[in-house]
Amino acid sequence: MLKKIAALGIAVLFLAGAGYAQTIEGSAHDFSGESWNNTGEICVVCHTPHHANATVTDSPLWNHEVTTANFTPYTSASLDAQVGQPDGVSKLCLSCHDGTVALDNFGGRTNGTVYVTGDELIGTDLSNDHPVSFTYDDNLAAADGGLNPPSTTDSGLGSTIQNDMLFGDKLECASCHDVHNGSGQSKLLVKSNSGSALCLTCHAK
Repeated sequence: MLKKIAALGIAVLFLAGAGYAQTIEGSAHDFSGESWNNTGEICVVCHTPHHANATVTDSPLWNHEVTTANFTPYTSASLDAQVGQPDGVSKLCLSCHDGTVALDNFGGRTNGTVYVTGDELIGTDLSNDHPVSFTYDDNLAAADGGLNPPSTTDSGLGSTIQNDMLFGDKLECASCHDVHNGSGQSKLLVKSNSGSALCLTCHAK
C-alpha cells in the first residue's frame, strides 16, 4: 500500500509539473477551512501517518471513524453481479456520506455533531444508487452481455478498466469518483462524462 501511495504521489507531481493535474485544495473535499476542523489541515480528516484505523482492508492510513451501518443494496432482475454490503474503499466513502457518522469524527473522536446534508447525503438505502463492492471481471461482462471486459477495455485513464478503475477486481465508489479531485471534473469524477463517456467506459450500449 505504501508503494502504491508513493507511486501515486510521484504521478501527481509529474502531472502537476506538466500542468494537467488538479488538487484536492479548493475542491469539495478540502475541509481545511471548516469550523469543525480545528486543525486547519486538509488531509487529517481522512488520513494519518500514525495509529491508522485498519478495520477496512486496504484503507489508506485511515483517520476517520468507519460506518457500521447496515445498507440496503441495489437489486435488479437484470443484474448479473452479486451485490452485498459495501466494503473496501466504498465503506470509507460511506463513513461520511451515509449520514450515520459525523464529519468531525476523526483522529479518534466519536462524538462529533456535524453531518453530511443535501445532495452529498446518500443515506443507507443504496437501492436507487449505482451498485458498488461487486466483482466486475470478464466473466461478469460475458454473462451480462452489456458490459465491456475490464481486462482488455481501455479506461481512457492510461490503461485498462481493471488496472485503473477497479479495486481487487471490484467496482467501488472510487472507480468513478476521484476523492482527491485529480481530474478536476465536476462531482469529483475520474474523467469527463460528456456524452456519457464515463458510463460508456464500462457499459456497452
